[in-house]
Amino acid sequence: MTWSGVFPAATTKMTASGELDLAAMQLSIERLMKGGVSGVIVLPMLGENAALTQAEKDKVVRAAKEAVAGKVPLLSGLAELSTADAIAAAKNYRKLGAEGLMVFPSLAYRTDRRETIAWYKAVATGGLPIMIYNNPIAYKVDVDVPTLEGLAEVPEIVAVKEETGDIRRVTDLYNAFGDRFDIFCGVDDLILESLALGVVGWVSGMTNAWPSECVKLFNAARAGNFKAALPLYRLMTPAFHLDTDVKLVQYIKFAEHLVYGAPEHIRPPRLPLEGEERARVEAVILKTIADLKRV
Repeated sequence: MTWSGVFPAATTKMTASGELDLAAMQLSIERLMKGGVSGVIVLPMLGENAALTQAEKDKVVRAAKEAVAGKVPLLSGLAELSTADAIAAAKNYRKLGAEGLMVFPSLAYRTDRRETIAWYKAVATGGLPIMIYNNPIAYKVDVDVPTLEGLAEVPEIVAVKEETGDIRRVTDLYNAFGDRFDIFCGVDDLILESLALGVVGWVSGMTNAWPSECVKLFNAARAGNFKAALPLYRLMTPAFHLDTDVKLVQYIKFAEHLVYGAPEHIRPPRLPLEGEERARVEAVILKTIADLKRV
């Protein structure tokens, strides 16, 4: 697998009654591939992983595997409570056809450094290459440089989704490890800064709505063409800010709905947007749509 390029964190499409809409999900994955993405990640936080049963997660991976049809790598998010369940999930996703995992820390407990190292080493026994999902803002566990030093000899751990919000971390990782880990930007509104510092990939939320535009932005900036990338980044950044909100699932599904008609339904405890909040988010998305048409 090539661990570089734009890897959208795909939303899990739902019906109005809260059931899986696998047909809509497959259509969205096909649209992402037509937009030029380099890989697809299903069951991320944005994919409402924690709100799905294991049987539903299996259906999502199977349907996604069918949709990608070998055209791009398929990764699955892995978010579990216990180490035993995490190992079992890793083996299960491998059997279902996933080619890699984006692994959350344990959702049950705020692990210390020794426990975090043990967690990722255990998941690695599942046999799939791993991208560490490092989001200490949401999950209160930071896979920092000393923690990664304890994982550097584990060959299955190949990439880090860097989502601390501290852009200095990218340089710290490269200074500590060189090219040992493939570093991905994990937040949309830091992608240009992250590419300037050498990241090789982007786990993106808003790519669900605008795949070709996000791929264009990524490719221009990675090639060093900031003259072309900067105006596009500035135009899209108000929408990219929506990726960093606690309601990113609702916001990004709403963006998909407005851009190309995808269902915006979500599963409780998340609730649909309404009132002033919906109007505010709609204004951002519609302005982005209009501005992109002009360019």
